[in-house]
Amino acid sequence: MLDEKFMQAAIAEANKARNQDEVPIGAVIVYKGEVIASGYNLRETSQTTLSHAELIAIAEANKKIKSWRLEECTLYVTLEPCPMCAGAIVQSRIRRVVFGAADPKAGCAGSLMNLLEDQRFNHQVELTRGVLGEACGQLLTDFFKELRSRKKGNL
Repeated sequence: MLDEKFMQAAIAEANKARNQDEVPIGAVIVYKGEVIASGYNLRETSQTTLSHAELIAIAEANKKIKSWRLEECTLYVTLEPCPMCAGAIVQSRIRRVVFGAADPKAGCAGSLMNLLEDQRFNHQVELTRGVLGEACGQLLTDFFKELRSRKKGNL
């Protein structure tokens, strides 16, 4: 129940991205039962590679708890983390990640590889997959369908 509640908050963040014509990916970080940070994809707006939802939320959480270590935190994100975000998650010592939709093209929490649970690192992340996965996936499907439709109209 709590996972779904917090994933709904991540979906709300993803909708903020969509409203700015960004790929609709959202994330929230929960500490002691409370959302302390959130982020949504801003790569097109900022034109910076690092503007992924997870990285924005991690930076905000670091400021909020005044530490780079997020050991007691759970990250909820609508799409399976990419290699860059998975690396940041491991480095930030986030305890648990919950994601919605799998990403067969770039997912590094089980789809292409699993950086989060790799025993070779000094920190592993507990992983929960597929929470509200259909709703999270539909956000992306609808966004890209609309984008392709707009591009066809401009040809």
